[in-house]
Amino acid sequence: MALAEDYSEAAGQLVEQLNDKMGIEIVDWNPDRVVATMPVKGNRQPYGLMHGGANAVLAEAAGSTCAALKSGGRPTVGLELSCTHHRGVKEGLVTAVATPLHIGRSTATVEIVISDEEGRRTCTARLTCMVLDKLPGK
Repeated sequence: MALAEDYSEAAGQLVEQLNDKMGIEIVDWNPDRVVATMPVKGNRQPYGLMHGGANAVLAEAAGSTCAALKSGGRPTVGLELSCTHHRGVKEGLVTAVATPLHIGRSTATVEIVISDEEGRRTCTARLTCMVLDKLPGK
């Protein structure tokens, strides 16, 4: 299946890029739920709290993976990302759980809940992706 191969190739390139730099690991995945973790260390803002942009990167990594899996492996690219930061995190590991809200022919929307090691919600995000027929440039 060419789309699955394209997705695997794209996901492999992503791991070598931003996910790797942020320390993001996708620890569980299926079309109905993707779980990813990220360390707070190395992803803080000047006040010592986890950077809001790091939450956004984690949310998009988990959410776009979920959207692609739920779309049958078709390529997905972020269209809109909204993050609400509920509480600061100073250390440890945060966990993102992405679940699909809507999967259509051309768009997919995913909710991502990020929690600290105590299980407290630290961020809620919603990602809408475009669902493509092929990878850009292919």
